[in-house]
Amino acid sequence: MSNSPQFLILNPADDVMIALRELPKDAIVNSIRLLDAIPSGHKVAIKPVSKGAPIRRYGQVIGFATQDIAIGRHVHVHNLAIGEFEKDYRYSEDYVPTQLVDVPDTFMGIVRPDQRVATRNYIGILTSVNCSATVARAIADQFRKDIRPEALAPYPNVDGVVALTHGFGCAIDATGEGLKIMQRTIAGYVRHPNFAGILVIGLGCETNQISAMMKAQALEEGRNLQTFNIQDAGGTPKSIAKGIEIIKGMLAEANQVGRTPVPVSHLKIGLQCGGSDSYSGITANPVLGAAMDILVRNGGTAILSETPEIYGAEHLLTCRAASPAIGRKLVDVIDWWKELCERNDASLDNNPSAGNKAGGLTTVLEKSLGGVAKGGTTGMMEVYQYAEPVEAKGLVFMNTPGYDPMSATGQVAGGANMICFTTGRGSAFGCAPAPSLKLATNTALWNRQRDDMDINCGTVVDQGSDIHQLGREFYEMIIRCASGEPSKSELYGYGQNEFVPWQLSVIT
Repeated sequence: MSNSPQFLILNPADDVMIALRELPKDAIVNSIRLLDAIPSGHKVAIKPVSKGAPIRRYGQVIGFATQDIAIGRHVHVHNLAIGEFEKDYRYSEDYVPTQLVDVPDTFMGIVRPDQRVATRNYIGILTSVNCSATVARAIADQFRKDIRPEALAPYPNVDGVVALTHGFGCAIDATGEGLKIMQRTIAGYVRHPNFAGILVIGLGCETNQISAMMKAQALEEGRNLQTFNIQDAGGTPKSIAKGIEIIKGMLAEANQVGRTPVPVSHLKIGLQCGGSDSYSGITANPVLGAAMDILVRNGGTAILSETPEIYGAEHLLTCRAASPAIGRKLVDVIDWWKELCERNDASLDNNPSAGNKAGGLTTVLEKSLGGVAKGGTTGMMEVYQYAEPVEAKGLVFMNTPGYDPMSATGQVAGGANMICFTTGRGSAFGCAPAPSLKLATNTALWNRQRDDMDINCGTVVDQGSDIHQLGREFYEMIIRCASGEPSKSELYGYGQNEFVPWQLSVIT
């Protein structure tokens, strides 16, 4: 890797360098006269590229030239586009079993009676259908620490009462895959160790009947899992009053918890990126990957997701699959997305957003190559469908859309008890009941939105910070957060509106 204060070349095979600050036209950079003004984070051609030829970054193809490109030209959406090309999946050829540490690290976790381990201690109010969302929120509002601090004052060990509502649950095929995913997602939250108690509220006439969902997902009502329908309760005011009393009845028991040292192997961390920019694959994603390598060596689990955002880079995972069968499961997921897009006249290359492109990312291939870095370097141990329970240890993959709240919802339903979220353009994401830590990819973002960011990875470029050392520092931050230290998003109360189950469709 060659670098200077002005540019970065990530691989000797690359056709482009990355501008590390805004560069004017006619400036001499890396002995190249710039033929265009180059925004920070954007690409400059360092080799002549003919129309139709591949262009490489990270030593990998990120697209194809749509016109002849001269040395010193800005390389972006006006002259670079996605294209199909053969990938060598090399199933499991680079897989190396992870060498676990002799004495695993610990964090201060909450051990449930059934030995599940939590990082937080919430009571949750879930809904079977959008029609019960207003009642659920009204109940949760009675226990909000910001407007009614006295309600939870006697229960200092309860982190909060949260209503996780959604816009789904009816006008859907009662036997279709969409409803099955919805029910699996809700059931994953019901079982989540970060909830000490759950109340599920329905309207009564919806397709997603609570009784049917409970049976399909093998859930049993009891002291800490209660349900009712608004129609049966006699309407809105009576339902709100009933819900408040049910939550009050759960609080005393929920408060009877403490934290104790437990192995890091109990951590399952969902990996997310949102508002990505060109620096994401250079700074924050590799830093998060380095932290995940440490976590995995300590027996923990890292959940890489956002399938449309690893498209084009899947070969970097299949070669690390623990078995060829696991690698093929990932390719099957990619093929499923291609077919879904084709049926719906959509394209996976729609994924890079306007903000992604303004930050220097041009194609989904370029975005994906940086995105897979979040998963570190260890073997891929399993591939899961959306919201399936994650049982394997180590790095795993879950099939989710690229849309961050929807993807993280699937991860948490699968058991993620923390979320780590990289961002270059800026995010304020939270994900109750799982705490969310955010990694800024650049120092300008850190300075602008420091109140929302938990760590600045821009020092990799600005100060030459070592990625592995910064990864170690972030891993230690994960341990502190898992032990109860609040993340920035938790301080501001984020997390209740980010529960977004996947309504099965093309959402990249």
